[in-house]
Formats: sequence, structure tokens, C-alpha cells
Amino acid sequence: MGPHGRLPGTRYRRGVIGLRDIRDARARVGPVLRPTPPDRSDSLSRLAGRRVVLKPEHLQRTGSYKIRGAYNLVSRLAAQNGQGPGVVAGSAGNHAQGVALAASLTGLTATIFMPTNAPLPKVEATRSYGATVRLEGAGVYEAIAAAQEHARSTGATYVPPFDDPLIVAGQGTVGLEVGEEVDDASVVVVPTGGGGLLSGVATALAHTRRDVRVVGVQAAGAAAMRAALDAGHCVCLDQVATMADGIAVRQVSDLTLAHVRAYVDDVVTVTEEEISQAVVLLLERAKAVVEPAGAVGVAALLAGKIPGTGTAVAILSGGNVDPLLLIRLIDHGLSAAGRYLVLRIVLDDRPGSLALLTGAVAAMGLNVLSVEHHRSGVALPVEEVEVLMTVETRDPSHRDEVVRDLRQAGFRVELVR
Repeated sequence: MGPHGRLPGTRYRRGVIGLRDIRDARARVGPVLRPTPPDRSDSLSRLAGRRVVLKPEHLQRTGSYKIRGAYNLVSRLAAQNGQGPGVVAGSAGNHAQGVALAASLTGLTATIFMPTNAPLPKVEATRSYGATVRLEGAGVYEAIAAAQEHARSTGATYVPPFDDPLIVAGQGTVGLEVGEEVDDASVVVVPTGGGGLLSGVATALAHTRRDVRVVGVQAAGAAAMRAALDAGHCVCLDQVATMADGIAVRQVSDLTLAHVRAYVDDVVTVTEEEISQAVVLLLERAKAVVEPAGAVGVAALLAGKIPGTGTAVAILSGGNVDPLLLIRLIDHGLSAAGRYLVLRIVLDDRPGSLALLTGAVAAMGLNVLSVEHHRSGVALPVEEVEVLMTVETRDPSHRDEVVRDLRQAGFRVELVR
């Protein structure tokens, strides 16, 4: 750790922003923002063993904090250059919508390149803010490359997702608000992809609330900032694999790495199971629809990865989740939390066998969600059948208890998930 518990690194590098930049950004973006006052969650506080306060940026305009940085940059372009050739960006979702709205509010044209497999709701939302959407490439990096080429060929200004001081300063306005709104904050937990939000929040708090720790959280399958800190320089991950597509970044920038090394206390990672459980708990306990990337801070708190007992502020950075993905996330999260289990049970193929099984399950007080009875196409002796049964359980220990009791009752049981 460096001075004041911060990660080791220089205190200043060319391009690093300061408090004045963030305050200037707040004056510029404040009139277009939606207030997101923090909310204490008693349920999450009990689960985490400490006071948990949520900063609901998933309720911000465009469904994420991204409008802050995008408007801070785009509004300056409009003021300096007039309408001109407009702006261009490459994004799979939140940045796209932030840039599109910022351009619309300032009278600029916006062209947004998105991957060909981008969820339809995100594509339509970006178009609804007035942008021209062009689908290009199989992933976000191909879309970004196409956006940069479009900027070179047309003179449009490329708006990066995090690698620009004006973007970082705009995101830093979240940190100013948290410092003013949560007097007893001990630590602020920040979802982290390329590091723009983490850099801005940490810089703001380092200059206004030096008593507050700042911890970034990344998905274990996309931990580019953690890798850069460990290596001492930016590194490009060979691949990223996470449901948290909003923070699925292969490489951070020198700009964000410099801020993180100067002002951030730690960067931790969370698993896919921890992320999906957090999404479900936010739905159930906080009544908040938060995308996986926006839930990683809560995931880290619930997994005990943020040391301390003082008040923790978790920034919910976005809520733009595709409904179809949300269904799968809920299924994954409930399974990871031990809330239901799927069993494979082999029975004798004779009348009454299935009734004996359902009777045993009923005697255990279990609610059956589904039953599949397979006779054909299963690699079993002709006198046996397979049953796939899904039942509700309370937690992982209850799951183990159910499997044990069914086996003790004489059933051949295999845990599927």
C-alpha cells in the first residue's frame, strides 16, 4: 500500500484529473442528471454484517452513470465546435446510450457502432435517443474499431468509454455526491471495467473525504485492472468470460491505471455465482433491477471480500439488463444460493414407483417445481426409468439434507445442480 493506504504508484502523471476538473464537470452535467439519493438497505446490511448503503445509479438517465462522463465531454465539443461532423462511439450498451443522449441534448449527431449480437432492447434504446446505430462485428472490440475508423474517415469525434480525462471527471461526480450524502461512509465499493468510474470516484473522495476507503470490484473472468496492478502496467487479457458484460474489458488505459494506483485502496474480484446471487438479492430485498455489472459491489460485500465493519456504500452502476438475460440470471442466482435443486433419480419401471417418490418428497415438505419422466432415449436398463425433479429448498445445507434423506429412503439420487 502507498500513502494513506492507497495502492503504490505515482501521485501525478500527465493527464491525471483533479478536484477542480470534477467540480467543473458537476456544474456542467448537474442540470441534465436525475438525482440518485442513496438508500440504506436493512436486509443487505443484515446479510453483510455491516451497514450497507446503495447509490442507485441504475436509476440515472439512460439507466446508468455513463451519461455523466459522456455529457461532460460531448457538451464541451458542442460548445467549442458547433454541430460539426458529430460524435461516434462503439459500445454494447450503457456507453452507447449515454453518448446518444448527450449528443441529442447538445444538438450533435451521433453514430453508435454496436456488436451484431447486441441485445435488441439496448439497440432500440440507443436509437430512441436519436443516434444512428450501426451493427458491426461479433463483439464490442470490433464495434469500437469500426467506430474509430468511422471517426478517421468522417472527422467525427470518437468518444471513448473511459480513456479520456473529461469522461473520468464526469464519472467522478458520483464520488462527490457520495461524499456529501453519506456522512458515516467507511468504504465505497465501485464496479470496475476499464476503470473510468473507479478513477473518478476515488479522485473525488481522495480530495474531499480522505477518511473513506475506495475498493474496485471486477468479475473474476474479466479482471483487467487487477492484472494491470499486479503487472505494474496495462496488460491485455487473452479473453474475458463473464455475465457482467458492462465490465467485460480486456485492457484498461494508462490514464485510469494512474488514477487507481494513486487513489484506490484495493481491487478485488467476484465469481459468477456471487454476481448472480447479488442480482437476485437486489431484486428480492432492495426491489432493484440491476444488471450484473452493476451488482458486483454488492456481491463483494456479501461474499466478505471488503474488510471492515463500518458503513459501506455500494454503487449500483447500471440497470440495463435484457429481460431474457434476467430470467437466466434469476435461475442461475437461485441455484447458486441453494434456493432450488435439480435431482436425477433412477426408479424401477413399475406402477407406483413415481408415486412413492412424490410421496417421499411431499413428506419432506418440499414444493415440486417440475417433474420430467424419461423412458426412451436414456442409457438405462429396460426395467428402469429416469426422473428429473426440480424442488425448492431454503439454502445449500437444506439441499444436502434433501439428497441425504432421499438416499436413506432407498432412492438412487444424483445431484444435477
